[in-house]
Parts: sequence; structure tokens; C-alpha cells
Amino acid sequence: MPGELILQQFREQVDTRLSELLSPADLMPTELHEAMRYSALAPGKRLRPVMTMVAAEAVGSNPSIALDAGCATELVHCFSLIHDDLPAIDNDDLRRGRPTCHKVNGEAMEILEVDALLALAFDVVSQCHIDANKVVACVRSLAHSTGSHGLVGGEVLDILSEGVEGDMVLLQTIHARKTGALLGACCEIGGILGGADAHSRGVLREFGNKVGLAFQVADDVLNETSTAEQLGKAVGSDSELNKLTYPRLIGLEESKSLAQQISDEAVALLEPFGERAHHLRGLAEYAVNRDW
Repeated sequence: MPGELILQQFREQVDTRLSELLSPADLMPTELHEAMRYSALAPGKRLRPVMTMVAAEAVGSNPSIALDAGCATELVHCFSLIHDDLPAIDNDDLRRGRPTCHKVNGEAMEILEVDALLALAFDVVSQCHIDANKVVACVRSLAHSTGSHGLVGGEVLDILSEGVEGDMVLLQTIHARKTGALLGACCEIGGILGGADAHSRGVLREFGNKVGLAFQVADDVLNETSTAEQLGKAVGSDSELNKLTYPRLIGLEESKSLAQQISDEAVALLEPFGERAHHLRGLAEYAVNRDW
């Protein structure tokens, strides 16, 4: 099944649950809760929660068992996007087709909002299952993928690499942390909740890491070749900030080939899961076939 259809199949379920997990907009402090809902419920692919759910499916469980944990990964992702958009970092005006949070609510509210979203993410994942050992494993996976060894560390390296020569090792390190780590955690968490053994969980995590890297290579290409209307965010910003990107290092066509190669490697990892992993395969293909 094509990746976009897979996302459509699960997106409404994810959005409904996200809305339930977020505090009502009329609950004090209303400004904070309105801002959280504005960002977290903005139109999006919901790739991370869907990958969490279909990873559980790949090990033989009902995808819904991982719905709440998947929503927690989306909240973490949202937290990271808002941080990226801050004036002190990328200073973007557009995200998911709408004005960024600091343009709507101000920079101070944006900073407080991301604090609250991250706290909510861990509140949600801490209650995602009745098995305490599985919950602890999920919390640990999500925390590791978020901090200095994951997306925050990747964002720091991304900022420090602006305007520097750089090489492929540094670039892959940035994106393995900034994008791959959280997608790896999504798949590992789905495996944990689905009852996978330690080996299968490791394979799923590696699969997610590779999909994240392929996704980021494709994203670098799209930042150079797409439009703001197609992406829902500013394009050409990587070049303006002189960021270290795949097109800058190896060119557009080589970047496209690399994205496909990494996606193929990810799909090959799923062979032991058989047909149960068909949704994961579709999402790996989607990661590199998004309108270029």
C-alpha cells in the first residue's frame, strides 16, 4: 500500500486521540493551552505515531495498542519543530502551512509551550501500558532519542555546522540524531508494546533510524526543489543559512540516489517480519518519494 494511503488510514485516529490528550483550550492558562493545540493539532503527516503503531502490527499485535505512545512521539516531534522555528535558531515564519507559533503567540509563549508539550509527551508515554516493564522501556527509548544523544544533540550539531566545510560523517551524525533517533524510537516502542523480543526490537530501531536518515536526505532535496505550498514551510532556507546538507555536499541527483539506497536498506531489514511489516515497507518508500 502506498505510504500516503497508510498515513491516511491511521491519521484520523491519531488526531482524535491527540485532541483528547491535550488540555481544552478554555482551561487555564488558556493562552498556553490554545498555543499547544495550535501547534500539536496543525495539519501534518503524523509519520511518527503511525510508524509506532504499525511497528506493533509488524510483531503481531493490534496497532491500536501503540496509539498513545505514538501520540507521545508526535508531541516530542512537535516540540522539536517549534524549537527549530525559534528566532534564535532558524527563525522560520511558516510551519505546516500556517504561521509559526512565535508569529502567532510571541516568542515567550513559544518557549513555554515547548516545555509543556515535552512534559505532556512523557506523561502520556508513562501511562501507555499496564505492564510497568514495558512502560519503563518505552520511556527510556523516547528519552534517549530526545536528549543530547538524539534530536536535541542533532540540532546543536546542525547549528554549529552552519557555514563550516563539513563532511559526510558529520552530516550523517547530525541527521542520525536529529531525525533518525526519534523514528528509531518510534519503531522500537511499537515493538516493545507489541511484545517483540530484544533482537526484533533492535532490528525495528535500526529500521527506523534508516528511514529517518532517508527521510532527511529527501527533505534536504525538497528544501532546494519544492515550494512552500507543497512543503508547508519555507524552502531555500537551508541555503540561506548555509547549512550542511546532502545537496551541498554531493549534489541533488546523488542525494536522490542516496535516499533511495538507504530506504532499500531499511526495507531489507524487515524480511524476518514477513507480510506483517507491509505497512512499514510502505512508509519507508514514502520517506523518499514525496513529490520530487
